[in-house]
Amino acid sequence: MGKTMEIAKKLKHNHILILFIMAVVIDYIIEALGRLSPLLAVQFFIEHPLITFCNVMLIMAVLSLSLLFRRRVFAASMLSLLWLAIGIINGIILTNRMTPFNVKDLSTLSEARSILTNYFSVKSLIIIAAGAALFVLLVIILYRKTPRSKTKVDYRKSVASILLIVLVAFGSITGGMRMGVLDTFFPSLPYAYRDNGVPYSFMITWVKTGIDRPKGYTEAKMKEIFTGGELGDDGIYTPGKDDTDEPESTPNIVFLQLESFVDPTIAKDVKYSKDPIPYYRQLLKEYSSGYLTVPAVGAGTANVEFEAITGISARFFGPGEYPYKSILTKETCESVPYDLRQVGYTSHAIHNHRGAFYNRNTVFSNLGFDTFTCLEYMNNVVKTPKNWAKDTILTENIIDALNSSEGPDYIYTISVQGHGKYPDEQIIEDPVIEVTEAPDEETKWSYEYYANQVYEMDIFVKELTDALEDYDEDIVLVMYGDHLPALDMTEENLTTGDLYKTQYVIWSNFDLEKQDKDVCAYEITSHVLKRFGITAGLLNKYHQDYEDSKNYLSNLEALSYDILYGKNYIYGGSKPYEPTELKMGIRDIKIDSIVKIGDKYYIKGQNFTEYSKISLDGEVLKTVYLGPTILALNEEVDPARVSDMKVSQVEKNKEILSTTE
Repeated sequence: MGKTMEIAKKLKHNHILILFIMAVVIDYIIEALGRLSPLLAVQFFIEHPLITFCNVMLIMAVLSLSLLFRRRVFAASMLSLLWLAIGIINGIILTNRMTPFNVKDLSTLSEARSILTNYFSVKSLIIIAAGAALFVLLVIILYRKTPRSKTKVDYRKSVASILLIVLVAFGSITGGMRMGVLDTFFPSLPYAYRDNGVPYSFMITWVKTGIDRPKGYTEAKMKEIFTGGELGDDGIYTPGKDDTDEPESTPNIVFLQLESFVDPTIAKDVKYSKDPIPYYRQLLKEYSSGYLTVPAVGAGTANVEFEAITGISARFFGPGEYPYKSILTKETCESVPYDLRQVGYTSHAIHNHRGAFYNRNTVFSNLGFDTFTCLEYMNNVVKTPKNWAKDTILTENIIDALNSSEGPDYIYTISVQGHGKYPDEQIIEDPVIEVTEAPDEETKWSYEYYANQVYEMDIFVKELTDALEDYDEDIVLVMYGDHLPALDMTEENLTTGDLYKTQYVIWSNFDLEKQDKDVCAYEITSHVLKRFGITAGLLNKYHQDYEDSKNYLSNLEALSYDILYGKNYIYGGSKPYEPTELKMGIRDIKIDSIVKIGDKYYIKGQNFTEYSKISLDGEVLKTVYLGPTILALNEEVDPARVSDMKVSQVEKNKEILSTTE
């Protein structure tokens, strides 16, 4: 007994050992919260000991800073609370959305507001506020109750210990990366957190961003990439000046990116009462089609559209990074809209979800789009049981875009109906598609819900092609799923054996030879444009001319760095693209008159939606939407200022997207 007490006494004063034990406990709590299951956390520890060790050492490296303080217990407790806060926030977020908590969630105050209002009810926010208050109280108690060392800190010994711990942590993580134990590319944040653990995944989204500078990056090196005369006589690319090839034809080009749209029957262990995608399956047989390799699985819509619009691979960026949330919020980038402008196209983006989501209302300007029609500019929107807009609304908006200009149009449409999370209990009564065989009840209901959304999306595709069939201009419609749904699919239970493949089809209302080919998302647009002899754009030329070259990907990465982060050598030292004056919505929102009835003011006008709000000097006033032609003011204003009132489109997080003149 005495010997045991003696060992316990020694352990009590071995601060490094205590830090290691604390790190193990903290890591377990974080993983349990991240997996929403204590048992799954234990399973992860057992099945992935090396990954667990890396995460524990990462936590311990942060906790080791407590060695620099005389109040070591208090310092260690505070550092522990930082890690626990990450775990708790991540756990709360995962009960409300698919994407785990990451550093980009903290990038701006407005983003933080978006997260709170988007994913938490008033009750949840009250609980979070109470938790924050409890946290502050705990800090005060810890400071008062924890002891202060009677001896001075031996800084040499403490710094040496910290360096050793950091070295072990860094070495284990580096080794894990090189051995392939830890992932260095995150095509899906949910899966990355699941497979690599929360601490490492959270850290990597912080330290690794952007595109790495290529080895030997020089002007000469960049110009050596092009050997076929694609650059001008001065050795640089000038948009317009060097786009001298006349296209063979310039049809309207419509891209339709379908949210989480794949063939549900690729899951081997799930069977259905009938085919969920009969029309799309028919299109795959009759028109040009193939597999599309995408950079995401389960989530990551914005990165798929980024690749298709720019021709740049999302894999070049940091793990879990969304260029829409980083570089493209402040920099323009060569893109399909900028390229097609050289040959007379007007470019439109359409999305039946929030306009500010992924900063699209800013990013689309930096990608050269002329208009952007989002949910806030749509009327008569029907919602799914999980409150996502159904895709049928997109048909009329695509037609509006086609009718809005005289010349050819490029339209990039992003759907949302198939979005998760998918319920693990029955929600749809009398479903058209029933799951007749599944491993368990939860899988049955989640796949059944998903299959019925996909079935409705298939009907929408039929409605869209029917509407475009008789349009009096040539139209090519490129359709594909952006990624696999978040249904815990694995390579083993898929008939395709690949988590990163969806299927695309190229439909047209004119004769177009069927040519099947498997491509990547960053190649899909160049592949389509090549069919019509459209060579405008440097990256478009590169994909079309060098897709079979030995250094195809490495040179594409070098070009991407030069264009977004480098010295723009390929453009002669300066970026040739300016942000566009992005028009929000195709249909003009207008005020015809302001009338007073009784003691209330009403605004009569055109094309109002449920997101239309009366505003005055940029301040949103209390508004009642009465219909697409009338709004009611529900508060008092100075009669002398009534004529100054305008109508603003306001998204649900209170951001103003546009205001009438």
